[in-house]
Amino acid sequence: MTTAYHAEHVGSLLRPPWLLQARQARERGALSAQELRELEDRAVIEHIALQRDAGLTVFTDGEARRESWRAGLMESLDGLVPVTRPMTWYRDGRALPPEEVPSEGAAASARVTRKQDLTGAEAAFMARHAPGAFKITMISASMGGMIWHPQVSAAVYPTQASLIEDLAQLQIEEIEGLVGQGVRWIQLDSLAYNRVFDPAKADNVRGGLSPRQLLEATVTVDARIVGAIKDKHPDVTMAMHICRGNFRSAWGGEGSYEPVAERLFNEVPVDRFLLEYDTGRAGGFEPLRFVPAGPAGPTVVLGLVSTKVPRLEDAGDLRRRIDEAARFVPAGNLAISPQCGFASGSAGNLITLDDERRKLELVVEVASRVWG
Repeated sequence: MTTAYHAEHVGSLLRPPWLLQARQARERGALSAQELRELEDRAVIEHIALQRDAGLTVFTDGEARRESWRAGLMESLDGLVPVTRPMTWYRDGRALPPEEVPSEGAAASARVTRKQDLTGAEAAFMARHAPGAFKITMISASMGGMIWHPQVSAAVYPTQASLIEDLAQLQIEEIEGLVGQGVRWIQLDSLAYNRVFDPAKADNVRGGLSPRQLLEATVTVDARIVGAIKDKHPDVTMAMHICRGNFRSAWGGEGSYEPVAERLFNEVPVDRFLLEYDTGRAGGFEPLRFVPAGPAGPTVVLGLVSTKVPRLEDAGDLRRRIDEAARFVPAGNLAISPQCGFASGSAGNLITLDDERRKLELVVEVASRVWG
């Protein structure tokens, strides 16, 4: 258990401009793969220093080697082909125009296999350089429906469920490999629950499933993955992050945790739930009443600090919100974090490196005041 870690951040950090330029040079053929890897190493070292200087004691590599948070699905698999997948994003109360939103996606056109061990490379570097505990983040296989396409995938995977079955097994094998490397902290990003609790999600977004069917399918897959690891490796911390989308300071979904809370909190046996709570889009803390109580209960990491806006939250307001959440979960089983990463895509949110630093410092400051 990692209850003692009361200050955390979700995963991604702003990429330095020189790394973005290097990635573009690599795409043009003006930079070798080895040269890019060396620059990624340098960026990870800077990310570690940022976290250490802010006072954090659990580290990530900032996802500096990834094009996006979805890299485990999109960049590590064979059997995918490009497809167009438009999505609506919102910022400042309006939908973003199509030209601001990437529509590039992928779909499984053959049996999926792993073509590169991206997380293994991340873990090996962090094991050598992290000054404390570190975690590896990855998209949960329960979100595998995002690479299922009825025209492209159906011949090899008749249903989303059949594709997710293969992805779940691949993910269990991937995590087993990381544990074999000495990794002791894994975080799954599982946003399929958005399709359950967001009332605006149409049936076609849910893949033809009702919200109840989708909840059943998602909980079953996440519980299978987490359970498989915890049964064999009870000392490995398993965490799950849920937010409402994070792209260039925009969001993609909304809705309270209420429709998923009872099953999610009681059937998916993670040690830590990292939950978005920086705006009213996530509803109130009342769904936390379903979190199992007691010393063996999971830690709920409250994502109270926004990575989308430069404005720095007030420490007193954050402490009051933690007190509100403690009506439903014992304070010792709470922690604080930003609501999501600072750069779910490599371009990052519309804030500065200084904004990022101040927000990480605020998370540590508040945790220190509340928990000592």
